[in-house]
Amino acid sequence: MLNAYHLYKLSNKLYRWKIPFFPKIIKLMCFLIYNSSLPYQCELGKGTRFAYSGIGVVLHKRTRIGANCTIGTNVTIGGKSGHYEVPVIGDNVYIATGAKVLGPIIIGDNVTIGANAVVIKNIPSNVIVAGIPAKIIKYKE
Repeated sequence: MLNAYHLYKLSNKLYRWKIPFFPKIIKLMCFLIYNSSLPYQCELGKGTRFAYSGIGVVLHKRTRIGANCTIGTNVTIGGKSGHYEVPVIGDNVYIATGAKVLGPIIIGDNVTIGANAVVIKNIPSNVIVAGIPAKIIKYKE
């Protein structure tokens, strides 16, 4: 079934092949159909998926997301005023519905980010975070 991730993959492939116009059209289609902003310039790892076809997801164009990540609906991953850097997200990360990951931060591997959490600081690997601002609530074994 067609979803926002498949449209992203197509636009990213065309972008890497240096085809100028079609990635922009596909990004616009993704916005109109899924109300999502998935820039063709960002890097999404293999096996990454979006819950409910990626409705309401907003990613910064320089965002890097590792392999096998799951991103819920209405998630924002982007920059912060005054900073050029944007989030880098590791492998096997679950980002629940409504979470915001903002600023020049690094999210480790095997992390779970709770619903509506606001992450503005680096997160180590193998933890569960939640809250506003997000804090470690549990270490995974």
